[in-house]
Amino acid sequence: MSTEASAAGAFVLDQKAAAPDNARRCANYHPSIWGDHFLSYASHHNLSVDVGVEKQIEQLKAQVRRKFVGANTTSLKLVLIDSIQRLGLAYHFENQIEQALEHIYGTPLEEDEGDLYHVALRFRLLRQQGYNVSCDMFNKFRDDQNKFKENLTSNVQGLLSLYEATHIRVDGEDILDEALPFTITHLESIKLNSPLATQVSNALNQPIHMGIPRLEARKYITVYQQQMSCDQTLLTLAKLDFNQLQKIHQNELCEISRWWKDLDFATKLPFARDRVVECYFWILGVYFEPQYYLARRILTKVIAMTSIFDDIYDVYGTIDELQLFTKAVNGWDISNIGQLPEYMQICYQALLDVYNEIEESMNEQGRSYRLYYAKEAMKNQVNAYFMEAKWCSKEYVPTMEEYMQVALITSGYTMLATTSFVGMGDIVTKETFEWISNEPKIAKASAIICRLMDDMVSHKFEQERGHVASGIECYMKQHGVSEEEVRTEFRKQVTIAWKVINQECFQSTVISNAVLIRILNLARVIDVVYKDDDGYTNAGITLKSYVSSLLIDHIAI
Repeated sequence: MSTEASAAGAFVLDQKAAAPDNARRCANYHPSIWGDHFLSYASHHNLSVDVGVEKQIEQLKAQVRRKFVGANTTSLKLVLIDSIQRLGLAYHFENQIEQALEHIYGTPLEEDEGDLYHVALRFRLLRQQGYNVSCDMFNKFRDDQNKFKENLTSNVQGLLSLYEATHIRVDGEDILDEALPFTITHLESIKLNSPLATQVSNALNQPIHMGIPRLEARKYITVYQQQMSCDQTLLTLAKLDFNQLQKIHQNELCEISRWWKDLDFATKLPFARDRVVECYFWILGVYFEPQYYLARRILTKVIAMTSIFDDIYDVYGTIDELQLFTKAVNGWDISNIGQLPEYMQICYQALLDVYNEIEESMNEQGRSYRLYYAKEAMKNQVNAYFMEAKWCSKEYVPTMEEYMQVALITSGYTMLATTSFVGMGDIVTKETFEWISNEPKIAKASAIICRLMDDMVSHKFEQERGHVASGIECYMKQHGVSEEEVRTEFRKQVTIAWKVINQECFQSTVISNAVLIRILNLARVIDVVYKDDDGYTNAGITLKSYVSSLLIDHIAI
C-alpha cells in the first residue's frame, strides 16, 4: 500500500468542516447510462488483436502505397489523399501524403484540374497539411459583379468541396466568408438521391474540418461504400482498421472503467456527474492512434477528475470547504488531507494518486520535468474554479472582460492542452511546455470556443439551479442587450476563434504539427459535443450514439 493510501485510511474527519447536505445545492445529474458495460468487455468479448487480420491489413497497406505511385496526375493524387484521410487511414500513410502534397504545392494547376471541385479540394488538403495557400484561386469562379457564377449552383460536388474548404479560412478571406452562405443555400435547396444526399446532409451538420476524426471516418465509411467510385481496397482496409482500433480502444476503456469503479465515486460522490465513458470518448477525439495509448490514459483520468472538481466547485462545496480544497491543491501534499471534509479527502487522494502514476511513467522515460507543468496547470484550474465560486457566493456578475479572464481557465482547455502533451513521447520537448504555458493564440482560441459554446447550451439549466453568472448573463448586463443578441455575438466570436486556429496551424514554424493538432482536436470535440446541447452533462442524448458508433458497434466486413 502506498504511503498516500495509508495516510488516507488513517484520517479522522473533522465534522465541523462539512456542511449539512440540506444546505447544499443539487444539480440532479442523471447517473451513468453505461453502468458496468465496458467493465465487462474483458470477460465477455474477445478484445485481442487478430494476427490474421493484422497480416491482411499490412497487405492492403502495401497495395495502397502502390496506389500513390500509380496516381500520375494531381487530380488522382488529391482524390486518393482525400479518400484515405476521410476513411480514417491517414495515420498509416503520413509520409506518402506529405510527399504527395509537397509536390502538389509546388506544381501549377493543370487544365483538367481547374474545376471547382478540384480547386477547392486542393486548397483544403494543402491548408490542412499546413501549407499557406492563397484563396485567390477562387476568384475565377466569380462573375463581373464579384458574385459566384450562376452555373455553379447545380454543381453539387463542386459546391460541397467549396463548402468544406470555407471552414479552413482565416481572417480577411472575404471570398471564403461569402462562399459559406452561398454553398449552404444551394446545397440545402438541391434535391439529391443517396448516397450524395447523405454526404451533403452530414457535411451541413458537421464540416470535416470541425468534426472528430474517428467519428467522421465512421460516418464516411458508410457513405463511401455506396459510391460508384468506391475503391474496394481502401474500403476493406478502412473497415478492418476501424475494427482493430476499436478493440484497442475497448481494452483501454475497460481498464479505465475498472480504475473508476474502484474509486466508487458514483456512490461516494453522488452529487457529481458519473461520466468516465464520455471522458474517454472526449480524449479519443484528441488522439486515437495506437501509439498514444499512454497519453490517452493520462488525459482521460485527468479530465475525469477535473469533471468531479467542477461539480464540487459549481454545485456541492461550501465556500469554506472550497477554500480548504483550493489551498490543499496548491500545497500538493498528502499532509494536507486531514484539513478537508471527508468527501474532499476522497477526491484529493485520487488526485494525488493519478499524478503519482503520471510521475512514475515519466520517471521511467526520463521525462520527469513534464509533471511540473501538468501540476501547475491543475493548480491554475482549481484557483479559477474558486474565483468563480466566490463570485457565485456573492451573487456578483463580473464584466465580460473579468469573466473571460477566469472562464477561459475554467473551460479546462488550457489545462487539458498542457496535459495532453505529457504522454506523447519524443515529439514533445520542454520548449513545447514553455510555449503552451505562455498562452499561445491557438490555445486561447480553443478555450474561447469551449467557453462560449458551453455557455450557450448550458446557461439556462445552470442558472435555474444556482450557478455563477455565465457569459450570457455577463454580456447582457454589461451591454444591455437581449439573450439572442448575445448568442449572435458569441457565434461571431467562435467563428473568429476558428480562424485564429486555422491561421496558427499553417503559420507555425516552431511547434510540431502533431502538437498543434491536439489543440485543434480539442476544439473539434467541443463543436461536436456542444453543438446543440450540453452533450456531456446530458449524455443520454446525442453523445450516446456517438459512443456506441466508436466503442460498441462493429463494422461488418
